[in-house]
Amino acid sequence: MSRICELTGKGRQIGHNVSHANNKTKRVFLPNLQNVTLLSEGLDRSFKFRVSTHGLRSVEHNGGLDNWLLKTADVKLSPRALKVKRELAKKAAVAA
Repeated sequence: MSRICELTGKGRQIGHNVSHANNKTKRVFLPNLQNVTLLSEGLDRSFKFRVSTHGLRSVEHNGGLDNWLLKTADVKLSPRALKVKRELAKKAAVAA
């Protein structure tokens, strides 16, 4: 399973371990991914995602999963998140 946030697209970064003697060796910085269940108010359902803690804070800051998905570009979202976004758009189109 890849180490990529399903909502923000945040993935691993590559850098160096730097010793006191300034020797550099490659290392990998992994995002802090958590398995979370987020509630969609528009669909009255809950969805399980693998989200970074940074992404989780962003979702809460934007007022929930529905607002986050509608504001985020499709390119950044995982296929599962994109499917939820399309369901939201479809339900909003039927309601309007």
